[in-house]
Amino acid sequence: METRYTSLKEFYPYYLQEHQDPTCRTLHFVGTGLLFFILAAAIFLNNYWLLLTIPLVGYGFAWVGHFFFEKNKPATFKYPFYSLASDFILFFDLLKGKEKFKPQK
Repeated sequence: METRYTSLKEFYPYYLQEHQDPTCRTLHFVGTGLLFFILAAAIFLNNYWLLLTIPLVGYGFAWVGHFFFEKNKPATFKYPFYSLASDFILFFDLLKGKEKFKPQK
């Protein structure tokens, strides 16, 4: 029987388990970082059409990481909101050094 996650707190450990490959983590980090850059550029340039690229950049980098390096299906397909929130949590945890790009297995 498949586990059904009902909170972000219980989902996040599963999310981390699905992101063990260092290249996948790096691609997630780059994609999320570019998302923030695009958001800032759209505001600064007053060009909100740029916001349309955010899903392509964010998901594009992440999905390449999953399909080619992690070799698993992105959690976004089953848990879109928990997965999005977890992407941001992982981004800031990597930035702060709380999580590593090369996790201990």
